[in-house]
Amino acid sequence: MKTAALRNEHWTLEVVPEWGASILGLSAASGRPVMRLVDPASVRSSSDTACFPLMPYSNRIRDARFEFAGRSVQLRPKAGSTLVQHGDVRNRPWKIEQVGDAHLVGTFDSREFGDMNWPWAFTARLEYLLHGPHCDIALTLTNVSDEAMPAGMGLHPYFQRLQDGQQPQVQFGAGGWYPTDENSLPLSGSQAIPADLDFSSARSVGESQIDAVFASWDGTARLSWPTRSLTLTADNVFSHLVLFTAPDGSLALEPVSHATDAFNLAARGVAGSDMKVLSPGQSLAGAVRLTLEGEW
Repeated sequence: MKTAALRNEHWTLEVVPEWGASILGLSAASGRPVMRLVDPASVRSSSDTACFPLMPYSNRIRDARFEFAGRSVQLRPKAGSTLVQHGDVRNRPWKIEQVGDAHLVGTFDSREFGDMNWPWAFTARLEYLLHGPHCDIALTLTNVSDEAMPAGMGLHPYFQRLQDGQQPQVQFGAGGWYPTDENSLPLSGSQAIPADLDFSSARSVGESQIDAVFASWDGTARLSWPTRSLTLTADNVFSHLVLFTAPDGSLALEPVSHATDAFNLAARGVAGSDMKVLSPGQSLAGAVRLTLEGEW
């Protein structure tokens, strides 16, 4: 497995092009992990990495189908399931167009693959940039088909939760939350956030098992330990945030551009799901910044 490494005085970042230009490892320059530790020998898909891109949609689509522009779109469900999940770029090879000591650009063109699980042609760009205590990750999705395309994107990072044996305090602001079924699919539009999922004031996740999607996210999330913190900030296009307590003990904070199953929610007339529609040649773009503070 070939990798590309970036580093500066604050960060070390390793990218694996063959698995969606995903992050294999992200650590402070001291070696302390920021995202979860990954054994390269155990990587069989992007799900085994530390962070992967979500394009041309994020999260799940119910029954792998939806209605759009008067047509029924049927996708191939993932093995052993009735739905599709996390787009169709994360387990495919990307091209590395530019790489420097602290800067990498990867690109993807769906027209180069004959088995894409998406009926519209698109290109994607993923850019990593380290500068000072900041790690910037920029995403661009472009419709290169000859008709309008529903679209969405996001990132799926898994953060190292335990630091010196201590859990972080989690804080972010949001305007709503989606009640979901047993498959983590929304049952309705966003509702008032229940007390046990309210992180507007910093608090620990503790032993709770959470897989929740929040609407009208304010674009900032913070993980704080006694001597250090990590702040995630995102452009306005990332209007939703997923909080997921992963089985391996890591914590996923996923900035995404739309609600889970947004295409079906939009078809039902549910407001606020933030499904995007790209005209031919139009792009959806945005960046996420990770910032280290304290003793990393």
